[in-house]
Amino acid sequence: MATIKPFRGFRPAGHADKIACPPYDVLNSAEARQMAAGNPYSFLHVDKPEIDLPEETDLYAPEVYQKAKENLERFIQTGVLKQDPKECFYLYAQTMDGRTQYGLVAATSCDEYDKGIVRKHELTRKDKEADRTRHISALSATTGPVFLTYPDRADINAKIAEIAAEFPVYDFTADDGIRHEFWVIDVPTDIKFLMDAFEKIPTLYIADGHHRSAAAANVARQRKAHNTKHTGQEKYNYFLSVIFPAGQLYVMDYNRLVKDLNGLTSEEFLKKIADKFDVAPTGREKPQKRHEFGMYLDGKWYTLTAKKGSFNAGDPVAALDVSILQENLLGPVLGIGNPRTDKRIDFVGGIRGLGELKKRVDSGKWKVAFSLFPTSMEELMKVADANQIMPPKSTWFEPKLRSGLVIYKYENK
Repeated sequence: MATIKPFRGFRPAGHADKIACPPYDVLNSAEARQMAAGNPYSFLHVDKPEIDLPEETDLYAPEVYQKAKENLERFIQTGVLKQDPKECFYLYAQTMDGRTQYGLVAATSCDEYDKGIVRKHELTRKDKEADRTRHISALSATTGPVFLTYPDRADINAKIAEIAAEFPVYDFTADDGIRHEFWVIDVPTDIKFLMDAFEKIPTLYIADGHHRSAAAANVARQRKAHNTKHTGQEKYNYFLSVIFPAGQLYVMDYNRLVKDLNGLTSEEFLKKIADKFDVAPTGREKPQKRHEFGMYLDGKWYTLTAKKGSFNAGDPVAALDVSILQENLLGPVLGIGNPRTDKRIDFVGGIRGLGELKKRVDSGKWKVAFSLFPTSMEELMKVADANQIMPPKSTWFEPKLRSGLVIYKYENK
């Protein structure tokens, strides 16, 4: 069962549109400085606190986490963020291109993360995990929500629709055109209904936020080890999450660029890849189905179709398109042995459009591009259920969750 809890969230007393910011890991420091310039309310001052320190500051220096703590405390003490008087759930809706997804904001169990009830599908980088662990520990709070999902349930969807029929406490459209709405769920019968309904869900899945969830679990273990009166009910045993039904989510393609053909001519390259793919110069940029790929080379778009028997269809990881491309082309033909570290490959999220692939290859800095059919939620869940890990850059979710609309703090002030 999935254990979720309501909590007394700290959230904007006003200026929600100015406070809310993109996730910490989609902006570099320079971009964060620019976005927060002239906006003292931006939650980037908490999630990217190096913007308030000299530019040469080491991103992992102690003073960075201290600044995050100071900025959060200032937001609370000056009333920028207020704490709800009683424990609540919250509802967070995002609308992009006319499509809306509704997520329940709740505190999710770190213990269930450790036990695999909250399931992951990606590896974490130790440096990023350590960074978020220090951030959570310094603030005694999880500020960036983990993006979770679950198989649709009609009863939960109906309750969420009932709540969403009320006026939201926040409703704004960000500069990128995405609308954000936010409701407070404080009716005891609604809270009990949702807690009971989620107890019937055997598994939650991490869609995005593997480093944040791993870091929260790290802090929970650390605090448990130092608390001789640990009960399991302490606030540090939970982390901030937004939980969406899988049927509402939009997974975009995650495409690849490679700098060269690994010493091959274009003719030699095309001949080699024909061993595992049917290759046709269709002029079509976008794959139409699983196991089909677009390839842009020498000013032409080709369609590659994986040949039958070229991959293990019964293995949930081997059958992913990202795996098929890696194991049958990027690795053996182009020499990209480790896509996590190889500097000859780059990844372009589908939000930037396939025109970005063509533009970068036509610039001469990249030789070939590959467009992929989006990984499905069913594929993600199959990999997680098998306790396996997806290759890097397998999924791109849009829209991204904004930070700062509510935070989960361990100690009430």
